[in-house]
Amino acid sequence: MAEQQSYEFVEVKATDILAERQAAWGGFTTFITWSTAAVAIALILLYLIWG
Repeated sequence: MAEQQSYEFVEVKATDILAERQAAWGGFTTFITWSTAAVAIALILLYLIWG
């Protein structure tokens, strides 16, 4: 027979996770900005070399 597990659910408020979500959003937007710039530079270099 499988062991029985018990879970405790605590109340989570928006203020508890707001800082984490803001940090994640900041990281996401930074990643998108740099990756877009890297793709644009790569495309420009490809055009200049083989275009």
